[in-house]
Amino acid sequence: MPANLQLSVGTLCAFLLVLARVSGALVFVPVPGASGAPPVARTVLATGLTLALAARWPTVDAASITAARLTGWAIAEAVVGLAIGICIAVVLEAFTLAAQILGLQAGYAYASTIDPNTQADSGILLVFAQLFAGLLFFAVGLDREVVRLFARSLEKIPPAAYVLGTASAQTVIHLASNLFSVGLRLALPVVALLIMVDIALALLSRVNAQLQLLTLAFPAKMQIALLILAWVAFLFPRLCREIGGRSLGAAQHALGL
Repeated sequence: MPANLQLSVGTLCAFLLVLARVSGALVFVPVPGASGAPPVARTVLATGLTLALAARWPTVDAASITAARLTGWAIAEAVVGLAIGICIAVVLEAFTLAAQILGLQAGYAYASTIDPNTQADSGILLVFAQLFAGLLFFAVGLDREVVRLFARSLEKIPPAAYVLGTASAQTVIHLASNLFSVGLRLALPVVALLIMVDIALALLSRVNAQLQLLTLAFPAKMQIALLILAWVAFLFPRLCREIGGRSLGAAQHALGL
């Protein structure tokens, strides 16, 4: 007996609304290689996450749906997704900012490569930090927390019910402002040691002006930066988990969950 697959208008609208929310978050969520992936792959990822949340889809009255109302609801859902994505993106940007500071001080800014996220020339340490932070995002389980946050938001925030108020905006702005302090604290130990190396080389050049210290400064600072980063690398998963928990808490507070 042939199966008859029927899809109601309300179910289709619910799918589109959840898809708008998920797609808005994927713009900022640090998925490794997502920015450079083909549009078809990104569409499949957003559709798969939407179908995984099928049990939490909202109930939409098909009789009251118009094109203008559905467009307004989709915009509101995209705003929810953007709020979640911006909060989660702080996890990646903290490591990126720290790598940017270190790359300039250690001399890695002179060695450029192609950034897989923006397809632009970037410091090699910056590209490594982006890839490493993206892998840590999955290693510490933040991807599951994002899906769980989507499920809770679908329960608590029905379609077109979210309004970005002053308190929510202040929460997101405060979290973004903490990005600079977190990135600076991540880079500060290595930067302090590199400054001490610069001072030592400057004193040596004052003692003997014939020493060619410029040829020694770059390799010495690069090796010291790598050694310190390798020494403190075991702390990065815990830092990523801590920053991720703070970002998830800010996202929940911004959404009123």
